[in-house]
Amino acid sequence: MSDDNVKTANDNPDQDNNNQQQQPPIVIHTQYIKDLSLEIPHAPEVFRNLNQAPAVNIHVDVNANHMHENFFNVELRIAMDGDLIDEKLFILEMKYAAVVSLNIPQEHVEPVLLVEIPRMLFPFARSIVTNALVDGGLPPFMLNPIDFMAMYQNRKAQPQAQERPVQPE
Repeated sequence: MSDDNVKTANDNPDQDNNNQQQQPPIVIHTQYIKDLSLEIPHAPEVFRNLNQAPAVNIHVDVNANHMHENFFNVELRIAMDGDLIDEKLFILEMKYAAVVSLNIPQEHVEPVLLVEIPRMLFPFARSIVTNALVDGGLPPFMLNPIDFMAMYQNRKAQPQAQERPVQPE
């Protein structure tokens, strides 16, 4: 008996298509701290005044860049500063990023990169921020969840507002 008629999975020309279809829609290949800075400009004197909560300002931004094929780099930027009375307590800046690959329809790429991926990264970034502040001798501070969908919608609305012609009166 000959093995010439035996078919294996390697003989199937549709196998490549099946492998592509079976790939997960989102793969996070790596997450990393691109940049992290914590400054406490008036240390150690400022620690005497830590009997009240500081006024904290937070700015969050998201950017995504195409790397190659279906690979992207998504960057979550967090900038925070805290003030006590008229004195800067701390300045924290962090860029937390991930290399991801997407296997989704093209029309979904932008919202996935600017909403879903940041949503996945945020708990890790929040933990790093909290630990950096505590390790810096400051009181614990937990960032509240971020509505990345609202950020995305605001981002989409801004260029439209700028492109609209001014209507004559």
